[in-house]
Amino acid sequence: MIIGMLNQKGGVGKTTLSVNLAASLARTGARVLLIDADPQGSALDWAAARQGEPLFTVVGFPRATVHKELNHLGHGYDHIVIDGPPRVTDLARSVIMASEVVLIPVQPSPYDIWAAAEVVSLIQEAAIYKEALKSAFVINRRIANTVIGRDVKEALAAYPIPVFETTITQRVVFAEAAAQGLSVHEADPNGAATTEIEALRDELQRFAP
Repeated sequence: MIIGMLNQKGGVGKTTLSVNLAASLARTGARVLLIDADPQGSALDWAAARQGEPLFTVVGFPRATVHKELNHLGHGYDHIVIDGPPRVTDLARSVIMASEVVLIPVQPSPYDIWAAAEVVSLIQEAAIYKEALKSAFVINRRIANTVIGRDVKEALAAYPIPVFETTITQRVVFAEAAAQGLSVHEADPNGAATTEIEALRDELQRFAP
């Protein structure tokens, strides 16, 4: 499976989801490649902070030809996760064209919900050429027990893209794990963050088997 993680708004936790989803897929025994297509290189920074054996391969490729190079880059891997750029650019279009599934992380804020429109438009354009392309919103950094946290799914229903049932709650362990180049499963194997990431992985695999 080739998963593109994309949102034109920065600060939505795109890289955090990318590395933890890749780690969760790798824990099933799959061979996983994470392509850092974000010019900021945050996934590469995460990998550089890690001590010990890597969970999966991380390569940097922030170029608008990623869809053309994917057969070469991704040879021999079961799953590929592409951490896309935080802006609507030719690079973002290339990530969409490379992907089988595009996940759009959205924080429960009106600004994030409005900003999603540009990515949705790009996906709709790409779907003309890639009829099998799938996409879904993932509510990320949800703040528990808040009205906006509960209402965001209803607001996203205005878009012609489904919203995953699994939501990822704002938790300190995500930042603590990232600082050490760890996944949340390694940092807190029995914690709620790990449970949520595994639920996201399972829902993704049901969505695009």
